[in-house]
Amino acid sequence: MEKQILHVDVNNAFLSWTAIDMLKKGSKIDIRDIPAVIGGDESKRSGIVLAKSPKAKECGIVTAETIYQAKLKCPGLQIFPSNYTIYRENSNKLFKLLSEYTDKIERFSIDECFLDMTHYLMNSTLLEKGIEINRRVKNELGFTVNVGVAHNKLLAKMASDFQKPDKVHTLWEEEIPTKMWPLPVSELFMLGKKTVPKLYHMQIKTIGDLAKSDKTMLSKKFGKHGIMMWEYANGIDNSEVKFQKEKPKGIGNSVTLPQDVRNIEQLEEILLAITEQVTYRLRKEKMIANVVNVQLRTKDFIDKTHQRKLRYATANTKEIYNKAKEILREMYKNGTPIRLVGVRVDNLEEKEHKQISLFDEIKDEKQEKQEKLDETLDMLKEKYGYQTITRAGKMNLDNYIKPKK
Repeated sequence: MEKQILHVDVNNAFLSWTAIDMLKKGSKIDIRDIPAVIGGDESKRSGIVLAKSPKAKECGIVTAETIYQAKLKCPGLQIFPSNYTIYRENSNKLFKLLSEYTDKIERFSIDECFLDMTHYLMNSTLLEKGIEINRRVKNELGFTVNVGVAHNKLLAKMASDFQKPDKVHTLWEEEIPTKMWPLPVSELFMLGKKTVPKLYHMQIKTIGDLAKSDKTMLSKKFGKHGIMMWEYANGIDNSEVKFQKEKPKGIGNSVTLPQDVRNIEQLEEILLAITEQVTYRLRKEKMIANVVNVQLRTKDFIDKTHQRKLRYATANTKEIYNKAKEILREMYKNGTPIRLVGVRVDNLEEKEHKQISLFDEIKDEKQEKQEKLDETLDMLKEKYGYQTITRAGKMNLDNYIKPKK
């Protein structure tokens, strides 16, 4: 199966996260809108620029130059200290949001992640998921990200580095000649600074020049690194997303709607689609849930969450949906416009280690058949794709949850 990879990269992370923290604490100035940098002690000539605002960049300030040099270029420059506690907090918030989409996430650095979406697209395309993540990070976390969309890690990373900020870019194999090859060879991922002058001396100035070079010649000149450079220039990368496999403590998903919804029947349809995604992941993890949580966010960004305990631990879509629907009807009674719907299951336990209890006797023949139906649907989705099998109640759901073109 062709890999489905996203690369999510926070735009100007340190400065953006500092700005958000300052605004939360009452600052009247958004430092993203003024000449500002995050840097070391300005009283020391050795202090360097870690991040810069767009207006600071316009003054010619570059990352890693000294604060002293930066102030010469921009006398009115504002300098703010780094705060890795704030950076970790925001990085963790991003990771938590991304965890709603896949369990296979590689934290490449504090401000960027690779996501393997190969078996997690559900009823969407990879590009639609990238657009949704881009929008949700901005609306829910307050900063922006670039998202690269591709079939391997290399191309996803290259795509996320295209025009910034707040963009979603694809880099499919057929787009390599037009989108990647014209770029300077120095922009190729994993190409060392010392290598670039050597390539220029060989008249290799663009990524396209490198892609069309003789691989054997590159191997003789640079060894294994030469082969890797040639493969990368041609978009070849078979590396896996490196993630730590841990049993989740909870599994959830939420959908920010392109338009507010106030009809309870429509909300139930959306709830069903999200529940099916959550329970599908729950069964893939071979786990069962004891608690169901429903989240609603109003058009005024007021969040409401309610949770209820299930009669017995289960991964059954119908059981969990019925409980979620019950919670929804308790929460939603006044027709308030809703912009986000979320479902989460908690208090998970491994199915194979579950202790038999008196509640297992509650299960009737219909429930046993429902579990077998879930297993059959999962098998069909694995074989033919998630979106090929759907429940009747979801047939018009795309009108609510897919981003507008």
